[in-house]
Amino acid sequence: MTVTRELLVVDDDDALRGMLRELFQEEGYSVWDAPSAEAALELTRDREVDVVLSDVNMPGKSGIELVGELRRVRPEAPVVLMTAFASIASAVEAMRAGAFDYITKPFENDVALLAVERALEHRVLEEENRRLRLAVDRTSALGDLIGASPAMREIFALVRKIAHSRASVLITGESGTGKDVVARTIHFHGSRAKQPFLPINCTALPEGLLESELFGHVRGAFTGAHAAKRGLFEKATGGTLFLDEIGDMSLPLQGKLLRVLQDGEVRPVGGSETSRVDVRIIAATNRDLGKAIDEGLFREDLFYRLNVIPIHVPPLRERPEDIPPLVEAFLRKHSPDRPRAVSAAALVWLKAQTWRGNARELENAIERALVLAELDELRVDDLRTRDPRGTPEVDPAALLLESAAESSLSLEELSERYTEEILRRCGGNKVHAAAILKIDRKTLYRRAERRARGQGEPPPSRSSG
Repeated sequence: MTVTRELLVVDDDDALRGMLRELFQEEGYSVWDAPSAEAALELTRDREVDVVLSDVNMPGKSGIELVGELRRVRPEAPVVLMTAFASIASAVEAMRAGAFDYITKPFENDVALLAVERALEHRVLEEENRRLRLAVDRTSALGDLIGASPAMREIFALVRKIAHSRASVLITGESGTGKDVVARTIHFHGSRAKQPFLPINCTALPEGLLESELFGHVRGAFTGAHAAKRGLFEKATGGTLFLDEIGDMSLPLQGKLLRVLQDGEVRPVGGSETSRVDVRIIAATNRDLGKAIDEGLFREDLFYRLNVIPIHVPPLRERPEDIPPLVEAFLRKHSPDRPRAVSAAALVWLKAQTWRGNARELENAIERALVLAELDELRVDDLRTRDPRGTPEVDPAALLLESAAESSLSLEELSERYTEEILRRCGGNKVHAAAILKIDRKTLYRRAERRARGQGEPPPSRSSG
């Protein structure tokens, strides 16, 4: 979701409205204002806003009534109410109406800024989780996990077993194998599915910033910390925190992470007070953590904390059976309004590639071919390209012929072996295999009969014997 930071301020006090408009504009918000609940409702019918900051006591509809109306018109926009009449009763009434937060007048500017910032973070997280849940609901296998290989079926079974657990999970595998997809599937098929799923890449941020993102910071903790900020551990409470590329985390930060996992408490950078957190940790890495431990680059005690449930995602070259369903999924994803297909020959070609970038590289190839292909059926020529590192793409047919020539295979032997391989890749489906080989399927039956009678010897004449 694109964060536009659009704020609607609703108050019948012109001076307060003007002050709040200037305050939030200085913080980078686009601010709209309305002098009454009726004017606010009229404005929101034609305009999307991210957060609403409204007074409670106004002529006409009250702020609490406005909350109820906005729940129908703009249910995605959280509302922060402000009032000069602080009481438990009015706070409970506001929350029951659906308000996100509640502040009392007079208030410090930082109080209003923090309340709106929290509401905006809530808005972003709600939208992200809604999008991810929809993506999971649309898939055919297990969430976004797609595959037909024995390895993927084992992962499906394991995910179903552990989804409702709170045990830590460590997902290993090469880049592009879909470790993040496994993590999301675990979360959205478990009891925490309606709570936040927050990912962070441990490689993408420098150590100091990563620490602040994870644990939060207090105001003045470091240069530029103008306001307190909650960390991902607090934001993900009740849900899941996905630590991608955990193998790249620095040793000092590993120690601080281990302390949080052991104590269940988090202390913001520069702070002295701790907060209890209830977060499930899923970590992923493409590194050999055993080797990293031996080299002193990864803490062994943290490894055991994370590796309660290990999941290894094999590279795509080791599970060619997963390529057809992945291709189908990528076709639907990148051409939702125009049915497209892949020819039988192109599918065989796709399964013969090594896919060093795994599923990510395969998806890139399909997306590119959909843009460049003129027909609704993708052919081998639509998929061929040059290796981006500058070397010509390996032609599997040329490799096959070179290997056959070195082995001095006869034409009959080459034909038999190729036919057997196509049959294997087609799962024994002779109709499909015959279409790829461009021969009559009766020929396949005759070849099978000859092999059964004696490795290629012709059957005895019907008149003999």
